[in-house]
Amino acid sequence: MKSVVMTGPGCVEIREVHIPRRKPGETLLRLLFGGICGSDLGSYRGTNFYVSYPRTIGHEFSAEVVETDSAELRPGQLVTCNPYFNCGSCYSCRRGLVNCCVNNQTMGVQREGAFAEYITVPTERVYSGEGIDPRELALIEPFCISHHGVSRAAVQPGEKVLIMGAGAIGLLAAETARLQGAKVYIADIALEKLRFVQENFSVDGCILNSSEEALAEAVASATDGNGFDVTVEAAGAPQSFLGCVNASASMGRMVQIGVSKTPAEFNFTLLQKKELNVLGSRAATKADFIQTMQHVREGRVELSRLISCTYPASEAPAAFAHLHENAGSIVKMELEF
Repeated sequence: MKSVVMTGPGCVEIREVHIPRRKPGETLLRLLFGGICGSDLGSYRGTNFYVSYPRTIGHEFSAEVVETDSAELRPGQLVTCNPYFNCGSCYSCRRGLVNCCVNNQTMGVQREGAFAEYITVPTERVYSGEGIDPRELALIEPFCISHHGVSRAAVQPGEKVLIMGAGAIGLLAAETARLQGAKVYIADIALEKLRFVQENFSVDGCILNSSEEALAEAVASATDGNGFDVTVEAAGAPQSFLGCVNASASMGRMVQIGVSKTPAEFNFTLLQKKELNVLGSRAATKADFIQTMQHVREGRVELSRLISCTYPASEAPAAFAHLHENAGSIVKMELEF
Protein backbone atom coordinates (compact mmCIF):
# COMPACT_ATOMS: atom_id res chain seq x y z
CA MET A 1 0.00 0.00 0.00
CA LYS A 2 0.98 3.66 -0.24
CA SER A 3 1.84 5.80 2.78
CA VAL A 4 2.50 9.54 3.11
CA VAL A 5 5.79 10.00 4.96
CA MET A 6 7.43 13.23 6.07
CA THR A 7 11.17 12.62 6.22
CA GLY A 8 12.07 16.09 7.47
CA PRO A 9 11.05 19.74 7.13
CA GLY A 10 9.90 20.41 3.57
CA CYS A 11 10.21 16.76 2.54
CA VAL A 12 7.14 14.58 1.87
CA GLU A 13 7.34 11.22 0.12
CA ILE A 14 4.90 8.57 -1.07
CA ARG A 15 6.27 5.21 0.05
CA GLU A 16 5.27 1.64 -0.66
CA VAL A 17 4.88 -0.25 2.64
CA HIS A 18 3.22 -3.46 3.79
CA ILE A 19 -0.47 -3.45 4.69
CA PRO A 20 -0.59 -3.79 8.49
CA ARG A 21 -1.88 -6.99 10.07
CA ARG A 22 -4.62 -6.63 12.62
CA LYS A 23 -3.86 -7.90 16.12
CA PRO A 24 -6.49 -8.95 18.71
CA GLY A 25 -8.20 -5.85 20.07
CA GLU A 26 -7.47 -3.85 16.92
CA THR A 27 -9.57 -2.84 13.92
CA LEU A 28 -8.24 -2.67 10.36
CA LEU A 29 -9.41 0.45 8.55
CA ARG A 30 -9.30 1.70 4.96
CA LEU A 31 -8.69 5.46 4.82
CA LEU A 32 -11.19 7.65 2.97
CA PHE A 33 -10.24 11.29 3.69
CA GLY A 34 -7.56 12.97 5.75
CA GLY A 35 -7.42 16.58 6.89
CA ILE A 36 -4.06 18.36 6.93
CA CYS A 37 -3.77 19.97 10.34
CA GLY A 38 -1.96 23.16 11.25
CA SER A 39 0.43 20.96 13.23
CA ASP A 40 1.09 18.92 10.06
CA LEU A 41 1.97 22.16 8.28
CA GLY A 42 4.16 23.01 11.27
CA SER A 43 5.92 19.66 10.85
CA TYR A 44 6.47 20.51 7.19
CA ARG A 45 7.88 23.91 8.13
CA GLY A 46 9.97 22.54 10.99
CA THR A 47 8.08 24.52 13.64
CA ASN A 48 6.08 21.71 15.30
CA PHE A 49 7.20 21.50 18.93
CA TYR A 50 6.34 17.81 19.27
CA VAL A 51 7.10 16.04 15.95
CA SER A 52 9.95 13.62 15.23
CA TYR A 53 11.07 12.45 11.76
CA PRO A 54 10.69 10.39 9.64
CA ARG A 55 6.96 10.10 10.28
CA THR A 56 3.84 8.82 8.56
CA ILE A 57 1.73 11.90 9.21
CA GLY A 58 -1.95 12.57 9.80
CA HIS A 59 -4.42 12.35 12.67
CA GLU A 60 -7.60 13.87 11.18
CA PHE A 61 -9.38 11.24 9.10
CA SER A 62 -12.41 9.25 8.12
CA ALA A 63 -12.25 5.56 7.27
CA GLU A 64 -14.29 2.43 6.79
CA VAL A 65 -13.97 -0.78 8.77
CA VAL A 66 -12.30 -3.68 6.95
CA GLU A 67 -11.77 -6.23 9.75
CA THR A 68 -12.64 -6.14 13.45
CA ASP A 69 -13.34 -8.41 16.40
CA SER A 70 -15.77 -5.90 17.92
CA ALA A 71 -19.46 -6.74 18.18
CA GLU A 72 -20.25 -3.02 17.89
CA LEU A 73 -18.49 -2.51 14.54
CA ARG A 74 -18.98 -4.14 11.15
CA PRO A 75 -17.09 -4.21 7.84
CA GLY A 76 -17.95 -1.21 5.67
CA GLN A 77 -18.98 0.95 8.62
CA LEU A 78 -17.94 4.62 8.46
CA VAL A 79 -15.76 5.62 11.42
CA THR A 80 -13.26 8.09 12.81
CA CYS A 81 -10.84 7.64 15.70
CA ASN A 82 -9.34 9.25 18.77
CA PRO A 83 -5.68 9.74 17.72
CA TYR A 84 -4.20 10.59 21.16
CA PHE A 85 -2.48 7.65 22.83
CA ASN A 86 -2.03 7.95 26.59
CA CYS A 87 0.31 5.82 28.72
CA GLY A 88 -2.25 4.87 31.38
CA SER A 89 0.22 5.10 34.26
CA CYS A 90 1.29 8.74 34.73
CA TYR A 91 -0.29 11.02 37.34
CA SER A 92 -2.67 12.55 34.77
CA CYS A 93 -3.81 9.16 33.49
CA ARG A 94 -4.31 7.79 37.01
CA ARG A 95 -6.66 10.73 37.66
CA GLY A 96 -8.58 10.08 34.43
CA LEU A 97 -7.13 13.15 32.67
CA VAL A 98 -6.01 11.10 29.70
CA ASN A 99 -5.83 14.05 27.28
CA CYS A 100 -3.13 15.53 29.55
CA CYS A 101 -0.99 12.39 29.64
CA VAL A 102 2.62 13.48 30.17
CA ASN A 103 3.73 10.71 27.79
CA ASN A 104 1.06 11.41 25.15
CA GLN A 105 1.74 10.21 21.63
CA THR A 106 -0.46 11.68 18.90
CA MET A 107 -0.79 9.84 15.60
CA GLY A 108 1.32 11.50 12.95
CA VAL A 109 3.40 13.42 15.48
CA GLN A 110 5.12 11.24 18.09
CA ARG A 111 3.91 7.94 16.56
CA GLU A 112 2.97 6.70 13.10
CA GLY A 113 -0.05 8.48 11.67
CA ALA A 114 -3.11 7.74 9.59
CA PHE A 115 -2.12 8.90 6.11
CA ALA A 116 -1.83 5.45 4.55
CA GLU A 117 -4.29 3.40 2.56
CA TYR A 118 -4.80 1.02 5.50
CA ILE A 119 -4.15 1.40 9.23
CA THR A 120 -4.81 -0.59 12.39
CA VAL A 121 -6.17 1.16 15.48
CA PRO A 122 -7.11 -0.12 18.96
CA THR A 123 -10.82 -0.85 18.68
CA GLU A 124 -11.65 1.17 21.79
CA ARG A 125 -10.51 4.30 19.92
CA VAL A 126 -12.81 3.74 16.93
CA TYR A 127 -16.07 5.75 16.91
CA SER A 128 -18.99 5.32 14.54
CA GLY A 129 -19.35 8.21 12.12
CA GLU A 130 -22.52 6.98 10.46
CA GLY A 131 -24.84 9.75 9.36
CA ILE A 132 -21.93 12.12 8.59
CA ASP A 133 -20.42 12.76 5.16
CA PRO A 134 -16.90 11.21 5.12
CA ARG A 135 -15.37 14.54 4.06
CA GLU A 136 -16.88 16.19 7.14
CA LEU A 137 -16.08 13.22 9.37
CA ALA A 138 -12.38 13.78 8.65
CA LEU A 139 -12.78 17.19 10.36
CA ILE A 140 -14.32 15.91 13.60
CA GLU A 141 -10.91 15.77 15.30
CA PRO A 142 -10.12 19.49 14.83
CA PHE A 143 -13.69 20.27 15.88
CA CYS A 144 -12.96 18.31 19.07
CA ILE A 145 -9.82 20.37 19.72
CA SER A 146 -11.83 23.58 19.46
CA HIS A 147 -14.78 22.22 21.43
CA HIS A 148 -12.52 21.10 24.27
CA GLY A 149 -10.76 24.46 24.43
CA VAL A 150 -13.91 26.57 24.47
CA SER A 151 -15.47 24.22 27.02
CA ARG A 152 -12.53 24.94 29.34
CA ALA A 153 -13.70 28.56 29.51
CA ALA A 154 -17.30 27.65 30.45
CA VAL A 155 -18.69 30.27 28.06
CA GLN A 156 -22.04 31.71 29.13
CA PRO A 157 -24.88 33.06 26.93
CA GLY A 158 -24.39 36.74 26.10
CA GLU A 159 -20.67 36.82 26.88
CA LYS A 160 -18.31 38.37 24.35
CA VAL A 161 -15.69 35.97 23.01
CA LEU A 162 -12.65 36.81 20.88
CA ILE A 163 -11.04 34.08 18.80
CA MET A 164 -7.47 34.84 17.72
CA GLY A 165 -6.87 33.01 14.45
CA ALA A 166 -9.26 32.35 11.56
CA GLY A 167 -7.90 28.93 10.64
CA ALA A 168 -9.90 25.75 11.05
CA ILE A 169 -9.37 25.55 14.83
CA GLY A 170 -10.33 29.19 15.29
CA LEU A 171 -13.44 28.91 13.14
CA LEU A 172 -14.58 25.79 14.96
CA ALA A 173 -13.90 27.49 18.29
CA ALA A 174 -16.14 30.31 17.07
CA GLU A 175 -18.84 27.79 16.12
CA THR A 176 -18.62 26.20 19.57
CA ALA A 177 -18.90 29.56 21.34
CA ARG A 178 -21.83 30.48 19.11
CA LEU A 179 -23.63 27.27 20.09
CA GLN A 180 -23.19 28.32 23.72
CA GLY A 181 -24.96 31.62 23.08
CA ALA A 182 -21.95 33.92 23.02
CA LYS A 183 -21.31 36.99 20.89
CA VAL A 184 -18.32 35.94 18.83
CA TYR A 185 -15.55 37.98 17.21
CA ILE A 186 -12.64 36.65 15.15
CA ALA A 187 -9.26 38.33 14.67
CA ASP A 188 -6.59 37.41 12.13
CA ILE A 189 -3.68 38.98 10.30
CA ALA A 190 -4.97 37.73 6.90
CA LEU A 191 -7.64 39.93 5.35
CA GLU A 192 -8.58 37.17 2.87
CA LYS A 193 -9.43 34.79 5.70
CA LEU A 194 -11.58 37.40 7.42
CA ARG A 195 -13.48 37.97 4.19
CA PHE A 196 -14.08 34.22 4.02
CA VAL A 197 -15.40 34.29 7.60
CA GLN A 198 -17.79 37.14 6.84
CA GLU A 199 -19.17 35.33 3.78
CA ASN A 200 -19.55 31.89 5.35
CA PHE A 201 -19.96 32.12 9.14
CA SER A 202 -22.31 33.84 11.56
CA VAL A 203 -20.05 35.96 13.73
CA ASP A 204 -20.65 39.29 15.40
CA GLY A 205 -17.48 40.90 14.12
CA CYS A 206 -14.15 40.43 12.34
CA ILE A 207 -10.97 42.22 13.42
CA LEU A 208 -7.93 42.69 11.21
CA ASN A 209 -4.98 42.24 13.56
CA SER A 210 -2.65 44.44 11.54
CA SER A 211 -0.87 45.96 14.55
CA GLU A 212 -1.02 46.08 18.33
CA GLU A 213 -2.60 49.52 18.13
CA ALA A 214 -5.24 48.47 15.58
CA LEU A 215 -6.17 45.44 17.70
CA ALA A 216 -6.49 47.54 20.85
CA GLU A 217 -8.73 50.04 19.07
CA ALA A 218 -10.98 47.29 17.66
CA VAL A 219 -11.24 45.54 21.03
CA ALA A 220 -12.19 48.77 22.76
CA SER A 221 -14.85 49.47 20.12
CA ALA A 222 -16.35 45.96 20.33
CA THR A 223 -16.47 45.84 24.13
CA ASP A 224 -17.09 49.48 25.13
CA GLY A 225 -13.54 49.55 26.46
CA ASN A 226 -14.11 46.63 28.83
CA GLY A 227 -12.25 43.84 27.07
CA PHE A 228 -13.58 40.39 26.17
CA ASP A 229 -15.04 38.00 28.71
CA VAL A 230 -13.25 35.11 26.98
CA THR A 231 -10.32 35.08 24.57
CA VAL A 232 -9.12 31.98 22.71
CA GLU A 233 -5.64 31.75 21.19
CA ALA A 234 -6.00 29.46 18.17
CA ALA A 235 -3.13 30.61 15.96
CA GLY A 236 -0.08 29.32 17.83
CA ALA A 237 1.85 32.59 17.55
CA PRO A 238 3.45 34.73 20.29
CA GLN A 239 1.79 37.90 19.03
CA SER A 240 -1.68 36.34 19.18
CA PHE A 241 -1.00 35.08 22.70
CA LEU A 242 -0.07 38.62 23.74
CA GLY A 243 -3.10 39.92 21.85
CA CYS A 244 -5.36 37.66 23.92
CA VAL A 245 -3.80 38.81 27.18
CA ASN A 246 -4.27 42.45 26.22
CA ALA A 247 -7.81 41.94 24.88
CA SER A 248 -9.11 40.13 27.95
CA ALA A 249 -11.33 41.85 30.50
CA SER A 250 -10.48 41.91 34.17
CA MET A 251 -11.28 38.47 35.66
CA GLY A 252 -11.69 37.23 32.09
CA ARG A 253 -10.79 33.75 30.90
CA MET A 254 -8.10 33.13 28.30
CA VAL A 255 -7.71 29.73 26.65
CA GLN A 256 -4.46 28.67 24.97
CA ILE A 257 -5.04 26.10 22.19
CA GLY A 258 -2.28 26.99 19.70
CA VAL A 259 1.20 25.43 19.83
CA SER A 260 4.50 27.07 18.97
CA LYS A 261 8.23 26.61 19.48
CA THR A 262 8.68 30.38 19.76
CA PRO A 263 8.51 31.93 23.26
CA ALA A 264 6.39 34.99 24.05
CA GLU A 265 7.96 37.75 26.10
CA PHE A 266 5.49 39.85 28.07
CA ASN A 267 4.98 41.67 31.36
CA PHE A 268 3.40 38.96 33.53
CA THR A 269 2.18 41.59 35.99
CA LEU A 270 -0.69 42.15 33.56
CA LEU A 271 -2.05 38.75 34.62
CA GLN A 272 -2.01 39.94 38.23
CA LYS A 273 -3.48 43.33 37.39
CA LYS A 274 -6.44 41.80 35.53
CA GLU A 275 -6.70 38.76 37.83
CA LEU A 276 -6.81 36.90 34.54
CA ASN A 277 -7.65 33.21 34.37
CA VAL A 278 -5.28 31.58 31.86
CA LEU A 279 -6.30 28.07 30.82
CA GLY A 280 -4.35 25.62 28.73
CA SER A 281 -6.20 23.21 26.46
CA ARG A 282 -4.66 20.01 25.17
CA ALA A 283 -6.13 17.48 22.75
CA ALA A 284 -9.69 16.29 23.45
CA THR A 285 -11.65 13.52 25.13
CA LYS A 286 -14.10 10.85 23.99
CA ALA A 287 -16.90 13.10 25.25
CA ASP A 288 -15.74 15.83 22.84
CA PHE A 289 -15.88 13.38 19.92
CA ILE A 290 -19.38 12.23 20.82
CA GLN A 291 -20.71 15.78 21.29
CA THR A 292 -19.18 17.25 18.14
CA MET A 293 -20.45 14.40 15.97
CA GLN A 294 -23.91 14.96 17.43
CA HIS A 295 -23.73 18.65 16.50
CA VAL A 296 -22.85 17.72 12.91
CA ARG A 297 -25.48 14.99 12.61
CA GLU A 298 -28.18 17.37 13.81
CA GLY A 299 -27.12 20.11 11.40
CA ARG A 300 -25.94 22.65 13.97
CA VAL A 301 -22.46 22.87 12.41
CA GLU A 302 -21.58 22.44 8.72
CA LEU A 303 -17.96 21.34 8.52
CA SER A 304 -17.86 21.22 4.71
CA ARG A 305 -17.65 25.03 4.66
CA LEU A 306 -14.07 24.77 5.93
CA ILE A 307 -12.76 22.62 3.07
CA SER A 308 -10.82 24.84 0.66
CA CYS A 309 -9.42 22.13 -1.61
CA THR A 310 -8.88 18.37 -1.91
CA TYR A 311 -5.86 16.58 -3.37
CA PRO A 312 -5.45 12.87 -4.19
CA ALA A 313 -3.27 11.32 -1.49
CA SER A 314 -0.81 10.32 -4.24
CA GLU A 315 -0.15 14.05 -4.74
CA ALA A 316 0.58 14.80 -1.07
CA PRO A 317 4.03 16.33 -1.78
CA ALA A 318 2.44 18.88 -4.12
CA ALA A 319 -0.42 19.43 -1.68
CA PHE A 320 1.94 20.36 1.16
CA ALA A 321 3.96 22.66 -1.08
CA HIS A 322 0.75 24.40 -2.17
CA LEU A 323 -0.46 24.75 1.42
CA HIS A 324 2.91 26.11 2.54
CA GLU A 325 2.78 28.82 -0.12
CA ASN A 326 -0.92 29.67 0.31
CA ALA A 327 -1.62 29.13 4.01
CA GLY A 328 -3.06 32.63 4.31
CA SER A 329 -5.97 31.75 2.05
CA ILE A 330 -6.51 28.02 2.69
CA VAL A 331 -8.66 27.12 5.68
CA LYS A 332 -8.59 23.33 5.37
CA MET A 333 -6.99 21.04 2.82
CA GLU A 334 -7.94 17.38 2.59
CA LEU A 335 -6.33 14.34 1.00
CA GLU A 336 -8.54 11.72 -0.64
CA PHE A 337 -7.40 8.11 -0.33
